[in-house]
Amino acid sequence: MIEEGERYINPYTDFGFKKLFGSELNKELLISFLNALFNDSKREITDISYLNTERLGEGYGDRRAVFDVYCMTKSGKRFIVEMQKAEQEYFKDRSVYYATMPIREQAPKGKWNYRLEDVYTIGILNFVFPDGEYPDNSYVHEVKLKDIEDNHVFYDKLTFFYLEMPKFNKTEDELVTMFDKWMFALRNLSRLLERPQALQDRVFSRLFEQAEIARFTPKERQEYEDSKKEYWDYYSTMETAHKKGRAEGRAEGHLEDAKRMKADNMPVELISKYTGLSVEEIMIL
Repeated sequence: MIEEGERYINPYTDFGFKKLFGSELNKELLISFLNALFNDSKREITDISYLNTERLGEGYGDRRAVFDVYCMTKSGKRFIVEMQKAEQEYFKDRSVYYATMPIREQAPKGKWNYRLEDVYTIGILNFVFPDGEYPDNSYVHEVKLKDIEDNHVFYDKLTFFYLEMPKFNKTEDELVTMFDKWMFALRNLSRLLERPQALQDRVFSRLFEQAEIARFTPKERQEYEDSKKEYWDYYSTMETAHKKGRAEGRAEGHLEDAKRMKADNMPVELISKYTGLSVEEIMIL
């Protein structure tokens, strides 16, 4: 059911992200976004072609990779663009593993001199990296292979971009660059009721036109509803798991506290009062 007051799709849903960035019809949106991210005339993209988003390993039983968006420029540069809904335990490992697919597929049959074209992975993250890995005001991270002794780029054809979306808090009045505008649009699109004045560039006319739910066919509306339900079900499951983990962590902490108190010969009734454990639970420790 489309929610009251909801005018534009949520780009964090699978349907929303692929609707805006994953189709030939809207490739100008992806090109604009990538050029805004690079902000480098030497890496400017003028055209892309979409590739099959499913990649398999080389042998029987090898694990497959399914990308959100996978495309290539005329010169052979390959781009994986992923919307990551929530933190995963081995997110960085997954990101590196996915990047090996467009590397390995460049190997032709027969003789080869091992020359590779550039591979880029862009992760749009609806979470922040844990444990204060980056400061609060740092939300764009370009990662390459570097020599740790003198910090020079050892290999410049493999690049990872990670965008920590929750850290982007600029208001409409603070938007200066095209990249600012794209970040604002992605972060706030589903909450907007009107197109902001700051987003009057031609490419954003296309964005808001394609994102407007009222323009969808009945089939598209149903697909979006299904995708949105999947999105919220996923978050509900993750939240339940986090709550359970926190509860289990607290319970484990109470058990350890009770063991120490019991070792110090503290009365069982006091241990129960301070830890919330029952007398019976404490007696069998």
